[in-house]
Amino acid sequence: MIDTTFAWEGGEVSGAWHRPEAPARAALVLAHGAGHGMNSRLLVDIGEALAERGVAVLRFNFPYAEVGRQRPDPQPRLEACYRAVAEAVAAEFPQPFVGGKSMGGRIASNIVADGFPTAGLAFLGYPLHPPGQPERIRDAHLRHIDAPMLFLQGTRDPFATPDLLHRTIAALPFATLREIAGGDHSFKVRGRSSADVTKELADAIDEFVAARAPETKPRAP
Repeated sequence: MIDTTFAWEGGEVSGAWHRPEAPARAALVLAHGAGHGMNSRLLVDIGEALAERGVAVLRFNFPYAEVGRQRPDPQPRLEACYRAVAEAVAAEFPQPFVGGKSMGGRIASNIVADGFPTAGLAFLGYPLHPPGQPERIRDAHLRHIDAPMLFLQGTRDPFATPDLLHRTIAALPFATLREIAGGDHSFKVRGRSSADVTKELADAIDEFVAARAPETKPRAP
């Protein structure tokens, strides 16, 4: 793991690379959810697992997490930060994959809907709607994305009721759904270890990346 920093219009944020020993075949920018920073156990474990499979993973903090605040920044500020980090990664890996946990994945989808070029998006628990409020669905911008999308979602996730999620996915021609049976929004599954679930998530992302970027190479220095 290699620590780094990224400059954006509001200052700097921390980041951390998980790089394979051999040249990476693709890169994934992975953002954290609203309640955690970039060092959440799930993101660290997925970063390590994917690096072992040949995919470079970059985790980073949003500005509010960088300074230790709990309340997320306004969406334009989150998007500006994500875009700056993703553009920096794209300088080495053209059209990197992007995504993240919950809010992080949603922000990634917004910058792609606004034109950021990507090989694909990986969502870890996409927050389709607030818990108990399925009428407040966050899917309009997804229809403007023509890049492949992988939705990794627990079947007990209150942020995406299964019937509504299935209808949403069915309306998106470039979307694939991988359900984690019994998983909640944090991918906790009764009767399964976190390591076992993390492996399932990492395997799914690896398959998604391999099918869509088998020849992706970093730019020469």
